[in-house]
Amino acid sequence: MTSLTLSGVTVKFPFPPYDCQKEYMKKVIECLQNKVNGVLESPTGTGKTLCLLCATLAWRDHFKDSISARKIAQRLGGEEMFPNTPLSSWGTAATDGDKPTYYTDVPKIIYASRTHSQLAQVINELKNSSYRPKVCVLGSREQLCINPDVMRQESNHVKVHMCRAKVSTRSCLYYNNVEEKSTDKDLATSILDVEDLVKYGNKQRVCPYYLSRSLKQQADVIFMPYNYLLDPKSRRAHNIELNGAVVIFDEAHNVEKTCEESTSFDLTPYDVTSAINAVDKLLLEQAKEASHGNSATEDFNVESLNSGLKIDIETIAKIKQILLDLEAAIDSYEPSDKGITKPGIFIYELLKKAHVTFSTKTVVCEALEQISGYLSGQSGIFLNTSGLQKLADLIQVVFCGEPSEKEREKQMQSNTTHFKVHIHRDTSYHMKKQSNDVWAPSSSKKQGNILSYWCFSPGFSMQDLVNQSVRCIILTSGTLSPLSSFTSEMRIEFPVSLENSHVIERDQIFVSIIDRGPDGVHLSSAFDRRFVPENMTSLGNTVANLSRVVPHGLLVFFPSFPLMTKTLDFWRANGHADRIENVKPMFVEPKGKGTFTEVIDGYYSKVNCSASKGATFFAVCRGKASEGLDFADTFGRGVIITGLPFPPKMDPRVILKMQFLDEMSRKSQKVPGLKYLSGQEWYRQQAFRAVNQAIGRVIRHKEDYGAIFLCDQRFRNSDVRAQLPSWVRPHVRLYEGFGNVVRDVSQFFRVAQKMRPMVEKKVAPESCGTACLPDTQSSGSTSCSSYQGSSAQKAKVLDAHLPSLKRRRLNEHSGANGMARICLEYECDVQENQRRPANLLDALERGDHRSVKDADSLMGEEKASHLSTLSLQHDKRMDDELRGGKRKIKLVQEQKLRVSEDVSEESKATRAKRFLADMKKSLSQVSYDCVVQSLQTYKTTDDLDALLTETAVLTEYSSTHRLLRGIYQFIRPHHKKRFDEKCQELTGQGCGYRPDHSLTKDERKAVMAKSATDRRPPVGVASSSTCSQLNTQQLNQGGHHLTQQGLREPQAASLSPPLKTQSKISTFFSSSQRR
Repeated sequence: MTSLTLSGVTVKFPFPPYDCQKEYMKKVIECLQNKVNGVLESPTGTGKTLCLLCATLAWRDHFKDSISARKIAQRLGGEEMFPNTPLSSWGTAATDGDKPTYYTDVPKIIYASRTHSQLAQVINELKNSSYRPKVCVLGSREQLCINPDVMRQESNHVKVHMCRAKVSTRSCLYYNNVEEKSTDKDLATSILDVEDLVKYGNKQRVCPYYLSRSLKQQADVIFMPYNYLLDPKSRRAHNIELNGAVVIFDEAHNVEKTCEESTSFDLTPYDVTSAINAVDKLLLEQAKEASHGNSATEDFNVESLNSGLKIDIETIAKIKQILLDLEAAIDSYEPSDKGITKPGIFIYELLKKAHVTFSTKTVVCEALEQISGYLSGQSGIFLNTSGLQKLADLIQVVFCGEPSEKEREKQMQSNTTHFKVHIHRDTSYHMKKQSNDVWAPSSSKKQGNILSYWCFSPGFSMQDLVNQSVRCIILTSGTLSPLSSFTSEMRIEFPVSLENSHVIERDQIFVSIIDRGPDGVHLSSAFDRRFVPENMTSLGNTVANLSRVVPHGLLVFFPSFPLMTKTLDFWRANGHADRIENVKPMFVEPKGKGTFTEVIDGYYSKVNCSASKGATFFAVCRGKASEGLDFADTFGRGVIITGLPFPPKMDPRVILKMQFLDEMSRKSQKVPGLKYLSGQEWYRQQAFRAVNQAIGRVIRHKEDYGAIFLCDQRFRNSDVRAQLPSWVRPHVRLYEGFGNVVRDVSQFFRVAQKMRPMVEKKVAPESCGTACLPDTQSSGSTSCSSYQGSSAQKAKVLDAHLPSLKRRRLNEHSGANGMARICLEYECDVQENQRRPANLLDALERGDHRSVKDADSLMGEEKASHLSTLSLQHDKRMDDELRGGKRKIKLVQEQKLRVSEDVSEESKATRAKRFLADMKKSLSQVSYDCVVQSLQTYKTTDDLDALLTETAVLTEYSSTHRLLRGIYQFIRPHHKKRFDEKCQELTGQGCGYRPDHSLTKDERKAVMAKSATDRRPPVGVASSSTCSQLNTQQLNQGGHHLTQQGLREPQAASLSPPLKTQSKISTFFSSSQRR
């Protein structure tokens, strides 16, 4: 631990800081001491997060110490307690200007980043420091709620209202424990992220969501995603107090977009009609209750109050009329293809037609919340209340503030200065509306107009934060350049700014502009060039050639998904993809969220595999891969930028944004000191910032190195290069010929690898492995394959094993023992002392104790190993062949049955994990937990009836038969027949029961031993040839691509008897394995 003094503040840092880190911490402390805003750029890999935390917490400690010094000084009456250390040297923060301060005035630190995964990394950095403040992390119910009834709901709105209902009636046992657990001293001093909080909640049976809100009151540092701060609705919902707080936005390059989106809305025809349908249902229900038994209106109101609805039927009817009038007002316009655009203040005129004004807004919002909450809490068919919620949110944003009647006009102008109203046709109604709610009447599926209320200035949200009397706002990121344009967009003052240098040396980065491909064709992603075949061909040749000289992992970023898709299709059709795939298998970023984790894990595994030459990852600028993902060291040795990612110019929102900025820029010329970006400047800035973010993937720490290739002729322009990060600009090289680029980058990597040699790569067990036969030749040895990974799965790609088998002379051993050793060594695990599960139920229990992580990782491994675009079918074929091959290997041997048993048990455990992974994917979390618990109970009680009762939940799912067949493998032999009959009764299909399935393990062993004894060939007929010559076609059931030239075919006569025996035994056991 190193202590250093910066601007009078003692900072404890985990190691001696670099100069750029000292400069960064000085700027942070300057913002905090002087109560001024700061915008700080420091490249990725410079320890920005750690510096930010240490500097901020050191200043906060100094602030508290200064208060203590002042109090001591008051007690001493001017005398010095320590003669050599006058109190005046303790700091002046206690005065904080002219205002006396107390311990209650010590500012809270609000630390915001874009996502919870980024916050988890920040919290991990905090754990690495010596500071231990009280912390709290805020999340949504979606992330933190652990009540099974609430989490079973699909709609977030329903979850919110159901949670509130349970809390108000104290019917949630997790919430009821919050008050007691929130005073736990260990909890208060622990540093927990969202995942840790959920684990704690499950262990202690306490609600993590309300626990985090309780911890927030005493926390020194509050972590949250930054939309919680910027969205006024979220800020109110989480009761975030900003007065006097220090607000930090990490990864702030996305703040501009989040500011605009948090106050923008799109109200679709489906939203309005679904809200009308919801109110209609409530009106019918309440009218029936009111008229039931000729009860009086007073009785109806009492019943409504008791049922949770606190508004009368007349108010509900008024809400319906408001919705109908709003729908009519929006649809009264006939927009062209480009839509109708109005000034922001027009929103008040439109809502006035629906009787929503400053005078009525409070009543309308309360009624909408009441109706939405009541309907969400109803049992039965799910009713979509998102339209009601969206309208309530829109009203709160439009009518913010409480002006007097005289001030209303001024308030309306102020509220809408940065907004535009855009009315346009809903062109997606036939795809979106019908799929969202199959129960909705046909009226909700009609085409209509979308009302868009769009914010075009992040300054609106930032000014709102300043108005909350925050102490200061610090925006920081690795890519904020150009700072001047960034700060002008925010519309608040930033007296402190920093554009930091990098910690790397000149020999760690190579930056080249490639304006022509190997064939001399100009490279460009401009609109008129991007799909020209010559351009796509030249780019394909460029990437294929660079993939040969860049070691390990190569990242290729495209400007957009459509461009990437069309280019890759062209490459596949014209052979470029084959050339790349042959060197570095291709992985492509998916557009949706679903499979991203599996794809990126597959890429990491391939790069990490010692038998591979690396991999290529194709992604898009502004995509998930370009945002904060870690491609350190070998995972990102090179980054190729294939073009400038300008926003889509014909998008209505982009057009209006540019028009808005041009309009504001013209107005600002009349006001001294006020400056706006022009529309064109903003448009260019968006492209450069996305490029800079993607470039930041290549250097992740001080010892990292890599190459950046800018493959677009427009990068040759000096004004374009001026937009690159300050740490990149000095290293940019211009080349006339492609050959010179290849020569220099090859030299760069040769030098870099000598100066910074990498630790030998670990084998990624799920994608490649190398089984090494032991050097010792001791008979019957059970030595295992050696891997460098901490844990390993059985090999899935046989090619990686054959070279080692080929190098070993197979005739070194005589007798059946040699074959047995090969089989055993091929199959065994890494850790000799790892206990195999005794049976499938043990495997289930062990998997469950690992919090189902094994099931998840297995599912991920299976997917990841097959995600390379061109090798998908090839890998699958090899996987199928491998499964067949393993069974043949272990049954050819004539010696100990134990080897076969071990391998069989291991394959059963693996099959069990696969089933758990499949079941988790098919069921809801609640149903999955129920089934797993019932299987564990069955293991201890042997009660099949109880198991059948609990697993009845599977009949709610379409895959009932498949799931029951999977559970069949866990059923004990004496119950298998009954379970099969029950499956037949429920689904009309059995589980494939056969009488031999009812045999116990010992009975099965006896049958196998007897069969082997009865049919064993005469001694010496096959033993020698079987062990001295390994037919590799038996390994993969005849896969021609795995046949090795150097191994002789065994004589057919000598192998015939054992193979006949094997065939019958294999028939018996393969059917058993399938069960």
